[in-house]
Amino acid sequence: MNYLPQEIIRRKRDGHSLSREEIDFFVEGLTSGAISESQVAAFAMAIYFQGLGREECVALTLAMRDSGNVMEWRSESLDGPVIDKHSTGGVGDLVSLVLGPLLAACGAYVPMISGRGLGHTGGTLDKLESIPGYNTAPDNSLFRGTVRSAGVAIIGQTGLLAPADARLYAIRDVTATVESIGLITASILSKKLAAGLDALVMDVKVGDGAFMPTTEASRELARSIAEVATGAGTPTTALLTDMNQSLANSAGNAIEVREAIEFLTTSKRNDRLETVILELGAEVLQTSGLSTSEQEAFNTLRQALESGQAAEQFARMVCALGGPGDLLERPESHLPLGPVVLEARPAQGGTVTAIDTRELGLVIVRLGGGRTDPGQEIDHRVGLDEMASLGEEVGSERPLAVVHAASEEDAQQAAAEVCAAFTVGDGAPEAFPVIHQRVMAE
Repeated sequence: MNYLPQEIIRRKRDGHSLSREEIDFFVEGLTSGAISESQVAAFAMAIYFQGLGREECVALTLAMRDSGNVMEWRSESLDGPVIDKHSTGGVGDLVSLVLGPLLAACGAYVPMISGRGLGHTGGTLDKLESIPGYNTAPDNSLFRGTVRSAGVAIIGQTGLLAPADARLYAIRDVTATVESIGLITASILSKKLAAGLDALVMDVKVGDGAFMPTTEASRELARSIAEVATGAGTPTTALLTDMNQSLANSAGNAIEVREAIEFLTTSKRNDRLETVILELGAEVLQTSGLSTSEQEAFNTLRQALESGQAAEQFARMVCALGGPGDLLERPESHLPLGPVVLEARPAQGGTVTAIDTRELGLVIVRLGGGRTDPGQEIDHRVGLDEMASLGEEVGSERPLAVVHAASEEDAQQAAAEVCAAFTVGDGAPEAFPVIHQRVMAE
């Protein structure tokens, strides 16, 4: 049936539910260019105000997924499930760098489509591009071959995956409609489900450094993603995880890859980071059927980590995608940091009682480790290390963080901004659980 775009927009504007056929028609026009930018903007604004029901969101997700290539893995005769994880992003969130290889070491196959930094949040692709030679945009043959041989391949979205989403997002970005839960859900899942997954786990951040502005909004997004992905045929659970402080000890690009390698190859691991990685891993191992209980999943993950198998999977992925063969043995040689190193010390000693985590992310951006313009080149060397945690004692012997910068001026400015982002006093900080809540489809 041939629909009129303006009639679909009118129906959504007036609060009616759209049929799968209407949504398919609109997405087809969105992809081909038959529907104008003004009509797409009006459609997005109508959804922003009226929302999407579950079935509408499933239909929009599947239509955008099917607007481009959808990968299938059956022809590869893989001996394990195809699974993935996605995060809404935060500061020091290097989970993907560890969890992808860790899941591969547990018998899964992980074709992870990741993104770049957005606002104050770091991007997995930017981190991986600090590795010399690493190809974040391989052709399909290399991508599939890497997944098959290494068990994991972390790459970027190509123009062939969910092109309808790329156009819709670009228009949302300039029409103040980014914050729609339904549109965020469809945008995330159209790309993830195009990878041909058997199961997915979602990491939705909560707190000052989170993408979503409130805990309630984070919870709503987690439930929407779990229900829509499951409704679209990919069993999915979500965890609400804390982002009221940096997840890792470091934040930046090369410096986070260094910490990920240290996590995989030694026993020096940030406790909060380890908790999030293991909890997410246990969720998706159970959802995919690789583990039959939570305890079995934790045991499998710990064995894969402690045996060095997860580190081996990471090394295989890096080599297959063009990176150095001795990255695990010589990370400092391949991942240089900013030449100017400066400790950010508090004006007076005391206990860290609060952290403006979003501001710490913006410190990285201003150092050159993030973007203020989409086409901007970033400096992979800059970042923060040894960041203090909530409740930690700081002072003359323990700085708030160590700044790695390209110049003395940048380092001084960043150190001052870091000091302003930490509140140091005598009281105890508010206690935040690492895992706030588990969310499943109802």
